[in-house]
Amino acid sequence: MSRFLSRKLKGLAPYVPGEQPRDRKYVKLNTNENPAPPSPKAAAVLTRDIVRNLNLYSDPQSLVLRRAIAEYYGVDEENVMATNGSDEALAFCFAAFGGCGCVFPDITYGFYKVFAKFFSAEYEEIPLREDFSVDVGGYKGVKRTIFLANPNAQTGIYLPLSDIERIVETNPENVVVIDEAYIDFGGESAVKLIKKYNNLAVVQTFSKSRSLAGARIGFAIAGAEIMGDLQTVRNSFNPYNVNSLSAALATAAIRDKEYFEKSVKTIVENREKLNTYLKNLGFITLPSLANFILAKSERIGGGELYKRLKAKGVLVRHFPDERIKDFVRITVGSEEQIGILINAISEIFKEGV
Repeated sequence: MSRFLSRKLKGLAPYVPGEQPRDRKYVKLNTNENPAPPSPKAAAVLTRDIVRNLNLYSDPQSLVLRRAIAEYYGVDEENVMATNGSDEALAFCFAAFGGCGCVFPDITYGFYKVFAKFFSAEYEEIPLREDFSVDVGGYKGVKRTIFLANPNAQTGIYLPLSDIERIVETNPENVVVIDEAYIDFGGESAVKLIKKYNNLAVVQTFSKSRSLAGARIGFAIAGAEIMGDLQTVRNSFNPYNVNSLSAALATAAIRDKEYFEKSVKTIVENREKLNTYLKNLGFITLPSLANFILAKSERIGGGELYKRLKAKGVLVRHFPDERIKDFVRITVGSEEQIGILINAISEIFKEGV
C-alpha cells in the first residue's frame, strides 16, 4: 500500500473472489454460478435498439425493473431498490446502519467482515453451533445491526422463517439484514415479513437462480423508512448504478417464471444427486438448501482435495477458516459436471491420498 492511502483503509484485507481462470478450461464448481444459461426471454431483449440507446444514461430509478420485482414479491415499488449485484445492496446497508456496530456469524459470507472494516463499523462474530447452525439465541437483543445469510453462505444451512422472525422482533431498535442470495433453492423468503416489521431489510440477487451473475443485478426490499435511508446512500454514491442492458435482462428474467421454476427444480434435483454421490464416497456433507454443498472426507484434507481436483481440471472452493478448513464447497452443476467431479474424486482416491 502506498503512503497516500487513507489511514482508515490501511490494513484492509479485501474480499477474495472465487477463481475465474483464463489459462485453461475447467469444470467450474467453485463460485456457485448456475450452469444453465439465462432465460431465452432475457436474451431476446438485447436488440439493436437497446444497444443504440447506450449513448444515454440508464434510468437512475430503475423504475421498470423495480416494478417487476415489486410485482413478483407482492410489495410496492417504493419498497424496492435495484443495485449492481447484491454486494452493492449489502454495502449500502453497512454504510447506512453500521454506525451502531454489527454482528454476523463466524462462518458466513466473507464480504461482511470486509464491509464492516471498510465502513469503520465495529463488529462481532457470533459462533455457529457445533453442527454449523445459527445460534438464534445469540442474536436476541444484541443492540447492533444484524447481518444473516439465509441459507448461510459457506454452509448452505437454512434458518426457518420463524427463527428469523424471532431475531427481528427481539431487536426492535436495530436493523436486521437478511441476505437471501440462495433462498430460491429452498426455504421461505423473509420478504413476507417486511410489512410487519419496520426494522427488516431483505437482500437478494439475480446471479444464482436466474443465471445472471455476469449482469450484476441485485436488490433490497424494505419498509419505507429503511428504504429511504438506503436510497439516500445509493444516490450519494452512484445514482446510475444499474446499467440499461442489465436492467432489461433482469426485468425479462423475473417475468419468466416458467423458466425460473424449471431451472431451480433442476438445481434442487442435482443437489440431491450430488449429495448422494458424495456420501457414497464416504463424504460428510452439511444439509444444504443452497446451490452448493459443503463436504469433507476423512481420507483427504480440504486443501489437498482442492489442489488435486484443480490438477484434473475441476475447480471447487476451499476456505482456510479453522472450522471449515477440512471441507470443500462444491457448486451444484449440471449432471455432466457432477459426473466429471465424482469421477475425478474416485480417481484421486484410487491414486492414494
